[in-house]
Amino acid sequence: MNWLENGWQVKKLEAEITIFYDDEQSARAVADAVSPDNFKVPAGLYVKTERRKGGVWTFIKCNRGFQTFIATVDDLLFAITTAEKTLKATRKLE
Repeated sequence: MNWLENGWQVKKLEAEITIFYDDEQSARAVADAVSPDNFKVPAGLYVKTERRKGGVWTFIKCNRGFQTFIATVDDLLFAITTAEKTLKATRKLE
């Protein structure tokens, strides 16, 4: 039996995710690409992304349930992966 099915109520979920890069330019490009997501979130969800010391740092706070929390983390990681692939492709063109 799943602990969520056992009557447990999750009131607040939080995650702090940091991804480090070899150079500051990559960190800046990825942070800039995903930071617009900071502004497009529904009530009960908070997402803050910024560049910190050669990495991209994101803090997520969710009061909308486990599924919303997991979907938000998944969306963030997908956006970061897309930004990294785009950055790699543009560097090949240089």
